[in-house]
Amino acid sequence: MFLMSEGNPGKVGDPFSPQLAANHPCYNFSASCEFARIHLPVAPDCNIQCNYCNRKFDCPNENRPGVTSGILTPFEAVRRVRIVRSKLDNLSVVGIAGPGEPLANEETFETLEMVKKLHPYMLLCLATNGLLAPIYIDRLKELGLQFATVSIAAVDPSVGKKIYSWVRWNGNVFKGEFGFKVLSQNQWQAVELFVNSGMLVKINSVFIPGINDDQIPKIAKKASDLGAHTLNVMPLIPVEGSAFEGYRPPTSKEVKLVRDYCEATIPQMRHCAKCKADAVGLLGNDLPSDMF
Repeated sequence: MFLMSEGNPGKVGDPFSPQLAANHPCYNFSASCEFARIHLPVAPDCNIQCNYCNRKFDCPNENRPGVTSGILTPFEAVRRVRIVRSKLDNLSVVGIAGPGEPLANEETFETLEMVKKLHPYMLLCLATNGLLAPIYIDRLKELGLQFATVSIAAVDPSVGKKIYSWVRWNGNVFKGEFGFKVLSQNQWQAVELFVNSGMLVKINSVFIPGINDDQIPKIAKKASDLGAHTLNVMPLIPVEGSAFEGYRPPTSKEVKLVRDYCEATIPQMRHCAKCKADAVGLLGNDLPSDMF
């Protein structure tokens, strides 16, 4: 069952290498039924405030991005990888997706470094808002990062200011259109740098009806122009305590229409399981965290 070559998990340098994407369940639908992934919740701190997030991450009974049953230290995270590998011979991807912003936490780099040393044939994956990526691109390349997801919800500042409450940059907190411009500039630079480094790049875009409906096609076009691999249109999850808790999520028909429209521009991820920051197992079939 486990088909990933221990000798070569993918050729970094070719951003559209079929071999590189073959064993990553998020980048390849066929792989989602066969290969497992593990998310390591080592990054609690965040440097932006999205209006669809309430920053509550210790939610063992919720299944959505940004929540986890607990925070791990880098050593605990690496121990979990070892235990999971002993139980799942189809584990192919080690990822860090929060529950905060991975690049705002030094523990992210410590964890990736240890995973690379102890499990050199695991595919390494990171989800980021992109703000700090231009600063840390060289460190990520040295660590052998192969997959990067950048979360982008808007292109136009008049819309972005409605989605992001504030952005912390260089020790200052910026709000409104200026704050969004700082974030957006770094996000798109991050996409370009990741692609040029030979990584496969996925864009996650939260679809908020009435707010960013017209932004998703613009994101798709710009992402495609920069060489991104996939766009993942994610329906808003109204979270209690967030600024958008009273907003309605898009219907499945609305999401499909947006994905179908953007498909002509960039491939769509249609099998997203809205994974938690401590997810383990196959997409849509996570194992309980207390098993590890």
